[in-house]
Amino acid sequence: MKIVVLAGGLSAERDVSIKTGEMVTQALRQGGHKVILLDVFMGYEEQSGDLSGIFDREQETGESVEGIKETAPDPAKVKAARGDQSDCFFGPNVIELCRMADIVFMALHGEDGENGKVQAAFDLFGIRYTGTGYLGSALAMNKGIAKQLFRQNGIPTPRGVSLKKSAEGHTVAELGLALPCVVKPCCGGSSIGVSIVRSDEEFHIALAEAFRWEDELVIEEYVEGREFSVAVVDGRALPVIEIAPVEGFYDYKNKYKAGSAVETCPAEIPEDTAAKMQQYAECAAQVLGLDAYSRSDFLLSRENEIFCLESNTLPGMTPTSLIPQEAKAAGISFQELCMMLIEISLRRYS
Repeated sequence: MKIVVLAGGLSAERDVSIKTGEMVTQALRQGGHKVILLDVFMGYEEQSGDLSGIFDREQETGESVEGIKETAPDPAKVKAARGDQSDCFFGPNVIELCRMADIVFMALHGEDGENGKVQAAFDLFGIRYTGTGYLGSALAMNKGIAKQLFRQNGIPTPRGVSLKKSAEGHTVAELGLALPCVVKPCCGGSSIGVSIVRSDEEFHIALAEAFRWEDELVIEEYVEGREFSVAVVDGRALPVIEIAPVEGFYDYKNKYKAGSAVETCPAEIPEDTAAKMQQYAECAAQVLGLDAYSRSDFLLSRENEIFCLESNTLPGMTPTSLIPQEAKAAGISFQELCMMLIEISLRRYS
């Protein structure tokens, strides 16, 4: 097959996306496919104007990253580096190349990659792509809406409220919550802008940090406990994985810096607890309309209560990412996983 692996973009998870793209591209090429790794924002400038035969060149058409840094990239610097300085999200020749492919493997993370906008555009252009469609992507990306749907469908989730920037003067008590609590951007990913707050002073600092990234936040009760994640592929849950940060919580640094967290799969928890968590993950995918694959994050409290935090529509596929580890525990190699996601996604076009 001719495949475009679409990565990069302008979100705070740009570096993670590029690393995912590199890993997926390598795996698909090893499987004998003709693959182009393409940066959705930078695009590809063809000097001759002739794109024919480009899938036979096996070239990278975007920048690479040696490793994921401890801080998120600066979108302003990314914009300044683009050759044509256009304000269009799609870089030069992106739509053309994606239309030439048999399918686009979505390696985008965060913001426009996961909020359904790219998926909706591709639907209009007749471009086939992996993963969830535009509506499910939009629902899952908005943590406030997702939490409402979780509660309405019997999926336990920490109590919380949404807060817009225009109403940021509220105290924790006025929001109907108590300290400690968690402050996080409503539509962000990779724990960027997330803070665990234990005082009123920390609360206002956390609001300022989170509002740097978005104009709407989710404030929720803090549940102290163990962290887990469950991937769902084609409606069925993979083995549960536990994530235990060496220090602090599972923030951006601990997600992507090797050795910052101990990950155990299958998780060492009672079978009935694991089965219940898997059931909730499958239910979350069904409720949000995540029909290809997804990954839901959970907390297990000290009282052994399960809480679903959120669902991710395009989980990372980096060397430290969770879904490849879960797949491996189920006997599925990284290359097999990539092809499985393509085959599942192609069904909706048949």
